[in-house]
Amino acid sequence: MRTVTLGSTGITVPQNAFGALPIQRDSRETAVQLLREAYKGGMTFFDTARAYSDSEEKVGEAFDGMREKVFIATKTKAKTPEEFKKDLATSLRNLRTDYIDIYQFHCADQVFAPGDGTGLYEAMLEAKAAGKIRHIGITAHKIKVAEDAVSSGLYETVQFPFSYLASDREIALVRKCKEYNVGFIAMKGLAGGLINHSDAAMAFMTEYDNVLPIWGIQRESELKEWLSYMDHTPEMSGAIADYIETEKKELSGDFCRGCGYCMPCPAGIQINQCARMSLMLRRAPSKNWLSPYWQEEMKKIEGCINCRACTKKCPYELSTPELLKKNYEDYKRVLAGEVSVS
Repeated sequence: MRTVTLGSTGITVPQNAFGALPIQRDSRETAVQLLREAYKGGMTFFDTARAYSDSEEKVGEAFDGMREKVFIATKTKAKTPEEFKKDLATSLRNLRTDYIDIYQFHCADQVFAPGDGTGLYEAMLEAKAAGKIRHIGITAHKIKVAEDAVSSGLYETVQFPFSYLASDREIALVRKCKEYNVGFIAMKGLAGGLINHSDAAMAFMTEYDNVLPIWGIQRESELKEWLSYMDHTPEMSGAIADYIETEKKELSGDFCRGCGYCMPCPAGIQINQCARMSLMLRRAPSKNWLSPYWQEEMKKIEGCINCRACTKKCPYELSTPELLKKNYEDYKRVLAGEVSVS
């Protein structure tokens, strides 16, 4: 397993890191055990966020008393300096530490900068001067925001979705980060669960020596799979490259990544699952998707009021109501036996 240095931060870690969003769904005992096993297996970079309910608390408990052995990144969705300071204080307390390695603006819809009137970047600088954070980062889902963040020279790391389904523009963003010496943290390396071959996902990441993937891990089986690559890292082969090309053709066009930023829906629709049901039926075949529960959930699409709030909030600028209706029509055909899935 190669190591990656995150741009100008100097943070050097194995190219195999832990995304701590899913552990909010684990019990505290399970989450702490997973985090400690990840460290024992060689992972030293852990990414969480103030918005991930109790994820920070679990990370804090896992690494209490061994803070200097790991790198911890977390995030704030603050919109004012007052909210920023409150979030930072809470994160420090939850993480049982007096500093955060990388503090990131979470899912930013603009590039915060000195003098922009928000006071947020100034709050970052103040926290860094006080030693409460060591490096300033930003996460984004809109590529223009990520590109501008790199160009600004204000950020030491950028976190953005990146997988083998990446567009040419997204690959160019990774290369731009390398050119500007900005660390690139790759979220959604499995495209929100649509990618189901971890060896191909990892092999793709190894093609970029400046990319640090953070894999969302919730179960011990998932952790073991990623840790197995520490000693036997998949490499890009002809077979894997051909497989990726086939995947890209199948998943070309608009599809929901399942990020959930469109939620909640006023009509009660589980958009982050229902808007990609067709793909889930075909890529993760399971009778569960055709259960009475999911039939009722999909039926809720009939109650869509076309308010388009989801479209406004979608970081990928999808036309979500149309995507929901398309998935629902396909779902009904599958239920009726008109279309078969394996």
